[in-house]
Amino acid sequence: MQNYEESGAKVFAISTDNTPSQKAFSEKLGLSFPLLSDFVDRHVSQEYGVYIPKAAVAGRVTFVIDKEGKIDFIESGGDALKMLGAPDACSRLAHKKTG
Repeated sequence: MQNYEESGAKVFAISTDNTPSQKAFSEKLGLSFPLLSDFVDRHVSQEYGVYIPKAAVAGRVTFVIDKEGKIDFIESGGDALKMLGAPDACSRLAHKKTG
């Protein structure tokens, strides 16, 4: 989180879980960023190509989107939870911000 905050990035999560489930999850983990729900129509998950129709859920993916709205970095699977590429992605965002 510190890397993202220092780069000026805004962090939020989107999942196909309903709002009450997200609230419980956020409180359990003490998350400091908002969770948005794509529960009703799964539109966001479908548009980003991460929706898994047979399971009616989205895959775990971290997207870093620059100020122009372009996807700058993608991390998926277990690495999306660890956000191993966060420092590199943030340094690219910071460079775009100043460069």
